Amino acid sequence: MRAIRVHEHGPYTGLQVEDAPDPVPGEREVAIETRAIGVNYPDLLAIEGKYQFLPPRPFSPGKEAAGIVRAVGAGVTACKPGDRVMALLEYGAYAEQVLAPEQQVFVLPEGMPFADAAALGLAYQTAHFALIDRGQWRAGETVLVTGATGAVGLASRQVAKALGATVLAGVSGPHRAEVARATGADHVVDLSAPDLRESLRAQVHAVTGKRGVDVVVELLGGDVFDAALRALAWRGRLVVVGFASGRIPEVKANYLLVKNISVSGLQVSDYRDHDPAWMRRVQFELFDLYRAGKLKPCICATYPLSRFGEALARFGRRDVVGKLILVPEPA
Repeated sequence: MRAIRVHEHGPYTGLQVEDAPDPVPGEREVAIETRAIGVNYPDLLAIEGKYQFLPPRPFSPGKEAAGIVRAVGAGVTACKPGDRVMALLEYGAYAEQVLAPEQQVFVLPEGMPFADAAALGLAYQTAHFALIDRGQWRAGETVLVTGATGAVGLASRQVAKALGATVLAGVSGPHRAEVARATGADHVVDLSAPDLRESLRAQVHAVTGKRGVDVVVELLGGDVFDAALRALAWRGRLVVVGFASGRIPEVKANYLLVKNISVSGLQVSDYRDHDPAWMRRVQFELFDLYRAGKLKPCICATYPLSRFGEALARFGRRDVVGKLILVPEPA
């Protein structure tokens, strides 16, 4: 098969498609011929050696893929050869074939395109766990999503809307504001406004009757985190998902006490490692919401696998609105 392989950490520009052995499934493993591969920011970090978990080299980056089951190992009951599936991986998806543990493979609903399936994995799992488990969202509550037009941001907004929340989209710039409105945000919060510390709270108060927002799904860190914390309602919850701005913020514990608010973190792959059955339940809940027409991944571009570098370059330009997908070329 053909795959992108990392032999030494460094810039993605040094990588290229190369020949690699076809995977052979062991006990309770599934070999999948990929048809669509999700591209995520952590892929870039893993290539550069900056991610919190670095696989042994050589490795193929990539955390999600959809395709057709080629073979299964002993004991596999969740799928069979020929099934259309999606797989969630720690790494390995940038390849014509992938190997996944059975518990991380999900048979697709009938009619779901492979690109939608590849996009409905990591970002939507993150959104669901951020809102339901870490954020403890309850009916009638408001949700603010920062970085609201990226893959996780869009997924968080869609999942929140599917559950019935009033959703505020935190964005920078008029183009992203237009995207947020077009994709269902109830209100748009301008993160590029002057004096963000005051202006973010003022914008939130203007649409919540000065109450504040109940749950924040926070993807950016830095000044946005600091401002979002001040915009929380009484007993509000902020969930830390990432630090796309580059600065990891700090929290003074007395502020949490005085406002009766809480801050929690989310590392979504831990759910796969600690409670894979929970992760499977969540994925099938997401499939159900997709079938009901309440979720629809926003795929902003599709690239052949050999042009993976063009997709990764868009993260550096902050030019990603929604999800990027790679597609293996025909042999």
